Amino acid sequence: MFKYSAVFSGFSVNDIEKAEKFYSNILEFSVKSNAMGHIELDIPDNNNIIIYPKPDHQPAVFTVLNIPVENIDEAVNHLVRKGVQFEQYEGEIATDEKGICRSDGKGPDIAWFKDPAGNIISILKE
Repeated sequence: MFKYSAVFSGFSVNDIEKAEKFYSNILEFSVKSNAMGHIELDIPDNNNIIIYPKPDHQPAVFTVLNIPVENIDEAVNHLVRKGVQFEQYEGEIATDEKGICRSDGKGPDIAWFKDPAGNIISILKE
């Protein structure tokens, strides 16, 4: 087996400046630039998440980042006030009028939205 010291994740965006503003101002992450032209989301007591520019970026069709929150209703309200629009889904992951999929105890309540590059992000009840 190979040896590793740390694991981290990353995903692409088409505009690194828009991403930096969104992740710092809207989602309130501590964001830092690195020497390679990427940004890093500073995750306390964990590895940072790398966001890198890609000219031919295609938005992910799956959730690239899950953000646990204590109170999903308060978090949704807070982000809506900042201009975030939550996705609306039907079927197995049907969402309510706020954009929250209520799991009724079968998993966490979760709500999805997109970053400026179209990547899918979620907030979910801890």
